[in-house]
Amino acid sequence: MSGPEITRGSHVSLHYSLTLENGTEADSSRDGEPLTFVVGDGTMHEGLEGFLIGMKPGQQASYPVSPEQGFGYPDTDAVHVMPRDDFPVEMDLTPGVIVGFTTPAGDEVPGTITEIDEARVTVDFNHPLAGHTLNFEVEILTVES
Repeated sequence: MSGPEITRGSHVSLHYSLTLENGTEADSSRDGEPLTFVVGDGTMHEGLEGFLIGMKPGQQASYPVSPEQGFGYPDTDAVHVMPRDDFPVEMDLTPGVIVGFTTPAGDEVPGTITEIDEARVTVDFNHPLAGHTLNFEVEILTVES
């Protein structure tokens, strides 16, 4: 393997996949375009970026990612019960559906519907991968310093 090593600020193109403990694929670029980004720009989770430092074009690797390195542990304070009236009547609020919410600061955050009844909707704002040990497989295609 030759070429520049990945460092913070490198322009990188890669293919990756993230799988759960049971082998279920959570995310992947393998069936589409490679992920192209600058290390440190926020495109990739910083815990995953750490595994890339020092890799070169042509390298492939597989890394176990603990919750501490990845998306943390679920936080009960991130689960909110909201009035059903806060949602449009036609909105699909089936458990498991991810809904986008806008914070007071204008940021978009996803929330997963976990329960619904006539009066309330329970929304989990934890990252869907929180609490999971993941397998991160990566293939480095190009690196530019």
